[in-house]
Amino acid sequence: SDENLDLNDSKWEDIHVITGALKMFFRELPEPLFTYNHFNDFVNAIKQEPRQRVPAVKDLIKQLPKPNQDTMQVLFRHLKRVVENGEKNRMTYQSIAIVFGPTLLKPEKETGNIAVHTVYQNQIVELILLELNSVFGR
Repeated sequence: SDENLDLNDSKWEDIHVITGALKMFFRELPEPLFTYNHFNDFVNAIKQEPRQRVPAVKDLIKQLPKPNQDTMQVLFRHLKRVVENGEKNRMTYQSIAIVFGPTLLKPEKETGNIAVHTVYQNQIVELILLELNSVFGR
């Protein structure tokens, strides 16, 4: 919104408030960061042989609109820093993937495969975090 926020205000001290707001922002976008029309392509990419996954995901990201690519790069670099501080915040690659996978990547219409989709959504986010420099460059 157009509201001016003072992040020094004590109401923002709880990290869960900020994380919740970030997740809500991505959840309420008209279309997910990983666009609907690429959902199945990303799922198919993560199903490939391990050595083929990174190039396949990287190619798919390049097909996304430029604002999505830019936002994705900033978000994933931030999430990687969160994981790198895991001793303090207890967040791992897997836990970040569980939290953000279904928010960033979802099918346009849910089918009966919600549990299967969730596994793939998490694997895709985890792969990008683990292979950040390969996917986005330095």
